[in-house]
Amino acid sequence: MTLMGWLQIGLMVAAVALVVKPLGIYMARVFTGERTFLTPVLSPVETLFYGISGVDRKREQGWLGYTFAMLAFAIAGFVTLYLILRFQDLLPLNPQGFAGVAPDLAFNTAVSFVTNTNWQSYAGESTMSNFSQMAGLAVHNFVSGATGIALAMALTRAFMRSGAETVGNFWVDLTRATLYILLPIAILITIAFMALGLPQTLDGSVTVTTLEGAQQTLAIGPIASQEAIKQLGTNGGGFLNANAAHPFENPNIISNFINIFAMLAVGASLVYSFGEMVKNRRQGWAILSVMGILLLTGICFIYWAETYGNPILSSLGLDPSMGNMEGKEVRFGQAATALYAGVTTGVSDGGVNGMHGSFTGLGGLVPMFLIQLGEILPGGVGSGLYGMLVFAVLAVFVAGLMVGRTPELLGKKIEAREMKYAMLAVLVLPLSILGFTALSAVLPFAVSSIGTGGPHGLSEILYAFTSATGNNGSAFGGLSANTPWFNTTLGIAMLLGRFAYVVPVMAIAGSLVTKTKVPASTGTFPTDRPLFVGLLIGIILILGGLQFFPALALGPIVEHFLMLAGQTF
Repeated sequence: MTLMGWLQIGLMVAAVALVVKPLGIYMARVFTGERTFLTPVLSPVETLFYGISGVDRKREQGWLGYTFAMLAFAIAGFVTLYLILRFQDLLPLNPQGFAGVAPDLAFNTAVSFVTNTNWQSYAGESTMSNFSQMAGLAVHNFVSGATGIALAMALTRAFMRSGAETVGNFWVDLTRATLYILLPIAILITIAFMALGLPQTLDGSVTVTTLEGAQQTLAIGPIASQEAIKQLGTNGGGFLNANAAHPFENPNIISNFINIFAMLAVGASLVYSFGEMVKNRRQGWAILSVMGILLLTGICFIYWAETYGNPILSSLGLDPSMGNMEGKEVRFGQAATALYAGVTTGVSDGGVNGMHGSFTGLGGLVPMFLIQLGEILPGGVGSGLYGMLVFAVLAVFVAGLMVGRTPELLGKKIEAREMKYAMLAVLVLPLSILGFTALSAVLPFAVSSIGTGGPHGLSEILYAFTSATGNNGSAFGGLSANTPWFNTTLGIAMLLGRFAYVVPVMAIAGSLVTKTKVPASTGTFPTDRPLFVGLLIGIILILGGLQFFPALALGPIVEHFLMLAGQTF
């Protein structure tokens, strides 16, 4: 570990901290219907959209109506995207002449982008046409991220309001999240990426002369624009198979910094928006502190594990002073790779600038565990906030047991109904991750897809279903997932991770919004103090450990001890 490496990590923390408050206030104003500096430009466009679609912006929905609208939108998006992928050979903007995508892969990919997962069982440059990339995948990079933001706003209103019946209007929240937040920032990032050399063209390829004088054909396309929204919306799906390790997606340390910053900016700022909207900024800072402490701990652990090195490689004569450089880009190095790996798995992005499967045992364990915690650090845009609030509900319940009083969160009493819904949401992840991993670890046709035997092979399967259920999208590497079994089961895991989780969350919102706020008393456990921060961190780690430690012990932890013993698998 070096001083320069720590400075890179510290600079990123400082940059995100600088934008959290102004961006958070701006987003709070957007979702409370207040005027912003973009209102004169975008309000007529917003009104036009409502007029075309027949949406009455003043008509709000209860939690059931809001949830059904979200599910209907997701179903329509899935069907549309599936058809685009299946019949892309009949559609325009296909300069590569690609055939339609196979049914199982089209199902997996359509589910992946609708659920904000962006798991890719294919190589983008050799599978997807420009039309599929832009009209299909990039569109869902916007609207799936906007859906997560909308759902977070619905839960936020449940805490804001007292004795109400409605949580907002899904169509209005979806439109505003896309039009006022994701689109303007994505345009700015696209321009920055183009200036740094990322291609932005409708051509399918370009032929170049190599240093040796040979001819080589390179895949290109509208990469800069898709790279911008994939990071901003915490989607992660790469235009190219190598994702952010490819120089066309991530050419230098500046583009790498922008990539990571874009992943964090909106998700972290939404937490401040929450505090602003519920009139308790200290609460927002407390939740953001939990996210920051856990995420930074994970990043530092990855950095330490990878710079510690691999004794097996050292025994082969490789210089141990550089640590474990396997699977990493030399132009980024250890610190930037560790920072990227920690952030992309903490925020539910899934983009990668290094091969997680080439990390050391403990270095690979941390990204997997960060996803298993629930993608809440700060998680996907919106989804991380409502996921963290579920854990906050559990934490105040535990605190209530300690002090012998009915637990409260922001003046709302947390009772049996909310606890049942919270537990339904929390149990979705281990049920899907461990259930599908167990099946795939014993079925011969599934085991045949792993790239390496032993504990690393188990880690490949475990990471795949962790990533899918957590709606992350990154891969451990080595697993040949483009098979009917994995395309289907990973698709089901993505659906469970998104919708089986969010329906109980919306039920919590529906229950809380009807409750009358009660003033804090001497027996109320304060949820905006360091004690609550520590309790919430403890609840998150205890639940994560109880659920996933046995599986992790059989995979990356065993791999770590084998590495220390100088054994391969």
